[in-house]
Amino acid sequence: MDRETPAIGIIGGSGLYQIEGFTNPREHQIETPFGAPSDAIIGGEVAGRPVYFLPRHARGHRLLPHELNHRANIYALRSLGVRWIICVTAVGSLQEKYAPRDVLLPSQFYDRTSQRTEHTFFGDGIAAHIGFAEPICTPLRNLLAQSAESLGVKVHNGGIYVNMDGPAFSTRAESELNRRHGFDVIGMTNLPEAKLAREAEIALATMAMITDYDCWKVEEEPVSVQTVLGHLLANAETAKTLLADVIPRIPTEADWPEHRALDSALVTDRALWPNETRERLRAILRRFAL
Repeated sequence: MDRETPAIGIIGGSGLYQIEGFTNPREHQIETPFGAPSDAIIGGEVAGRPVYFLPRHARGHRLLPHELNHRANIYALRSLGVRWIICVTAVGSLQEKYAPRDVLLPSQFYDRTSQRTEHTFFGDGIAAHIGFAEPICTPLRNLLAQSAESLGVKVHNGGIYVNMDGPAFSTRAESELNRRHGFDVIGMTNLPEAKLAREAEIALATMAMITDYDCWKVEEEPVSVQTVLGHLLANAETAKTLLADVIPRIPTEADWPEHRALDSALVTDRALWPNETRERLRAILRRFAL
């Protein structure tokens, strides 16, 4: 497969690459300047489009949220020519109107993580500040909404995803505070993926698959692994159906604003870029005539 052909990346559970129409599967073991990604990346084709699947928590769910090497995950996908990413992620609902097994397509994030220095590729002599006012690619989010609506999936197009560290679930006090702030769903993984994808000039959107009501809903059992897993299996089937429908809708030319995000982000004069940092970021900076 031509690595320069604009490809589509899927980050989510390890079973997602079993979607209908996925052909010519091949395993890619990728080493990056930032270490190893979560697992081998499974490449193949869907409707003639090159697609790469990365199991976020590794096959068998062996990595906790704070153990994820987000930089390696996004860099590995970018090195394979990925220019669009669809993230599939389990979330808790913070509002009554979002029920388990619904799909919410976030449009905004709120960052409550503590590892922010690991959520950028830049530094070490090359400074960049990406525009992140609109952290999700709106056209890609709308394509997901169109697919969901055409398939009869209950979808909410837009909302705020608050990203906590984990791995423990929220306390009830934290959950109530998040609700009062007007946040819609809570998760542990997606914001770093969105920040790094923007730096890598990849258009990203997310299918937030609701599994529970966190712990604010006192008449419901507080969120637990058992609660989550039951809905997770049903959500996985929904995700696979949605992915099979949306992939052919994605453009074949990488010419959206996200694909040139670094045009207005790079600060350091190229003549001052350290060779080591320049080489480490080759997959991201290649169009700047390295």
